[in-house]
Amino acid sequence: MTGWSIVGTISGTSADGIDLAEIETDGVRVSRFGPSETCPYRPETRRLVLETAAKKGTDREDWPEIAAAVTQDHATSIQSFLEKHNLKPDAVVFHGQTVWHDPRAGETVQLGDPQALADALNLAVIGDVRLTDMKAGGEGAPLVPVYHQALAKTLVGAAREPLCFLNIGGVSNLTYIDGDRLLAFDIGPGNAFLDDWVRRHGAGDYDAGGAISAKGQVDERRLKQALSHPFLSEPGPKSLDRYSFSGDFVEGQSLEDGAATLLAFTAEAIVMAEALLPARPKLWLVCGGGRHNPVLMVALQKRLAGQVLPADDFRIDGDALEAQAMAFLGARLKAGLPTTFPETTGARKPVIGGKVYLPRT
Repeated sequence: MTGWSIVGTISGTSADGIDLAEIETDGVRVSRFGPSETCPYRPETRRLVLETAAKKGTDREDWPEIAAAVTQDHATSIQSFLEKHNLKPDAVVFHGQTVWHDPRAGETVQLGDPQALADALNLAVIGDVRLTDMKAGGEGAPLVPVYHQALAKTLVGAAREPLCFLNIGGVSNLTYIDGDRLLAFDIGPGNAFLDDWVRRHGAGDYDAGGAISAKGQVDERRLKQALSHPFLSEPGPKSLDRYSFSGDFVEGQSLEDGAATLLAFTAEAIVMAEALLPARPKLWLVCGGGRHNPVLMVALQKRLAGQVLPADDFRIDGDALEAQAMAFLGARLKAGLPTTFPETTGARKPVIGGKVYLPRT
C-alpha cells in the first residue's frame, strides 16, 4: 500500500446528502480510487440545516441540536459505507455541515462533533479542516485546489495547461493550474438560486436537464443589474456564503423566465471570473451538479475561451471529487503537508489544516 486508506465525507450547502469516498493516498498522489456514494440526510436533519443556513448566522440556539443530528446521520452513513465495501480505513475525514461562512468576520461554522463521531465509529476522525486556515488569516475556502492540482498532474497532463477546475455546486468556484502555479477563489452562486426557484414553484428539487430554463427568456436588464455585484469583479482569493447573494432579482418573472435568468447569471459570473485569471485557460473541467445541466454547459462553452468538458471525461468522478478531496486533505495532515496556501485562501503562509480526534473507547 502507498500511503493511507482514508474515507472523506462532505455535505454541501444544498444539504441534499452526505458524499462519501475512499481513496488510498500519501497526500501527494492517489494510488487507488476506492468506492464512493451519496447517502441522504434524514428529512428532518435536512430541514433543520436549510432553515438554519437561511438565518445567516443569527439565532444560534438550535446549533447544538443540529450538530448532533448531523453527526448521527454521518455515523450511520459511514458505518453502512464501511460495512458495504468491507473497508478498514486509517482515518475518516469529517467536514461537517456548513451553516454559516463569513470570512470578513473570521468565522466559518461547520456543525458536527468529530469526537462523538470518532467514538461512534471507533476510528480516528480528522475534523476542523477549515479553522487553522482562518486563524492564519485565510478565507477558510476553497479547500479542494491542492487535490485538483494532484488530479491535473496525474490524469490530465501539462499539455492542457493552463486549465481550470470549475466546481458548480450551490456556490461555484474555480482552481487555476499552470505548472506549479495554483490560484483559487469562489466565483458566485452556482445551482443554489436556480434550485430554490424551481423548488419554490413546486416544479421539483432542481432544473432537471435544464428543461425549465431552456424554455425561458433571459431578462437582460435584471441580469445586468445582478452582475454589478462588487464581489464578482474582486480579485481572489475570496470566498462567500451560500446567502452572500440574493436571487430576488428574478421575482415577478414566470417559472421559465426566472430559471433562464438565474442560469444566465451563473454562467456570466463564471465568464467574469475568467477575466480575473493570469491567462485564459485552454480547458475547463466542470465538477459538481452543474455539469449535469446541458443548457448551462452549452452557455459556458459559448462564452468561455477554452474547451468546456465534464471532469468525468478525464476519469475524474465529478460526483465523488469533493469527498475524495477531503480524504486527500486528511492524508496531507498525516504527512505534515500544507492543505491551503496564500494563493488559494489568502492565508499568510501555507497551512496544515485539520485536527485528529481519537476514539475514547
